[in-house]
Amino acid sequence: MYAVIKLSGKQYKVEPGMVFETDRLVGDQGDSIVLDEDVLLVNDGQELKVGTPSVAGATVELEVVEHLRGEKLVVFKMKRRKRYRVKQGHRQELTRVAVKNINLG
Repeated sequence: MYAVIKLSGKQYKVEPGMVFETDRLVGDQGDSIVLDEDVLLVNDGQELKVGTPSVAGATVELEVVEHLRGEKLVVFKMKRRKRYRVKQGHRQELTRVAVKNINLG
């Protein structure tokens, strides 16, 4: 069984027990998040349900595992012959979530 969900402006294919990282979500470690209007597709092994835009009655339950920061990206800008150089770093705020279960409803 798997589902396609919309979370933080991105789409993820999730299965029960799966752990993945997404942009920072509101909630503390151990909190539960229930997605009901953001389930785009559900496959239970025999039947494929595609939503228009979401599957009616389907829910996906997520649990916040931890909040973390991604690896550092270096942003370097330079204009040749102009003595212009800017070096800047960025670390994305992330949340690691675990999929508890998928309900068809």
